[in-house]
Amino acid sequence: MHDRAPQPVDRQLPTDEARDLFSLVRDLVQREIAPKAAEEEEAGRFPRDVFTLLSESGLLGLPYDSEYGGGDQPYEVYLQVLEELAAARLTVGLGVSVHSLSCHALAGYGSKQQQAEHLPAMLGGGLLGAYCLSEPASGSDAASLRTKAVRDGEDWVLTGTKAWITHGGVADFYTVFARSGGEGRHGITAFLVPGDAEGLSAAAPEKKMGMKGSPTAQLHFDGVRVPDSRRIGEEGQGFAIALSALDSGRLGIAACAIGLAQAALDAALAYATERRQFGRRIADFQGLRFMLADMATQIEASRALYLAAARLRDTGKPFSKQAAMAKLLCTDTAMKVTTDAVQVLGGYGYTADFPVERYMREAKMLQIVEGTNQIQRMVIARHLAGPESR
Repeated sequence: MHDRAPQPVDRQLPTDEARDLFSLVRDLVQREIAPKAAEEEEAGRFPRDVFTLLSESGLLGLPYDSEYGGGDQPYEVYLQVLEELAAARLTVGLGVSVHSLSCHALAGYGSKQQQAEHLPAMLGGGLLGAYCLSEPASGSDAASLRTKAVRDGEDWVLTGTKAWITHGGVADFYTVFARSGGEGRHGITAFLVPGDAEGLSAAAPEKKMGMKGSPTAQLHFDGVRVPDSRRIGEEGQGFAIALSALDSGRLGIAACAIGLAQAALDAALAYATERRQFGRRIADFQGLRFMLADMATQIEASRALYLAAARLRDTGKPFSKQAAMAKLLCTDTAMKVTTDAVQVLGGYGYTADFPVERYMREAKMLQIVEGTNQIQRMVIARHLAGPESR
């Protein structure tokens, strides 16, 4: 008896509006993203035209307030959109997640005047953002950042270098965290910096093992002047703002990871049901059937965890621990599933003729960005053992 063909993901969409939104997303994926994904990634081409289209379609501001051009969608819906985009091309799904992360500070901590002035263009005006926290010597230990912000009259002067910046050099605006006071987490302030600010420059993009279409670069701030009207929140509040953004951003990474894992499973299933050895489909051999069953189970369990965390966020409940758990489990799942997908395809899985080798290379990155999975374990343990634990 033959297995049935893989079925589309059964999305948990709470409203008719959300179901219509997914019809739009799937249409864009099938027409504009998936057909070109492999070729564009191999060539290392950044899909700015796709982000422009997503902005015009109202998909770059989904979890934000419609008063400023957002989509008023709960995180439960927004994250499933990210998963759908990432399954087609991780560069796009992750790019939307990073853009949402870069908007979080202004949307959550900016003044009404700042929000009215900047958010409409950021959420639906074709702009693309980036989030600037990490530095060459300050990654996991983000509170030790050295980029300086010195007050000069009504301006701030930013000097230093940021590292590992997704969309570095191509973004229209940067949410930047810089040291405006003493050492530690209480001396950091957030700023909204235009991408064309004088004194701001980007290094050549990093040469990475995956995500070649998504530029990652250092940013150099050589006396960049930023008016105080672009300071976000209070002086010294920047690190708290950064951590708040990362809680939500980690859910975005989790959703992207499951999109990538689902794409790998779909590719492995398609191959296993077509490839024949010893007179029958390789999907009929118990060893492979168990491997595929484990892959599917890991994906479903991980998806359930990130959606549960999203519902906590949507209802205003604490979700930091669950966000760390979701980022940890989902990205580890993506790494395991994509590795197993290569194994299912055997020698073909190791070639660029099939997408699973690219999926495996991309999955590794997800275990590192927005807090390594070792950092996620530290966050989870701190919630379990109490705030005084170190």
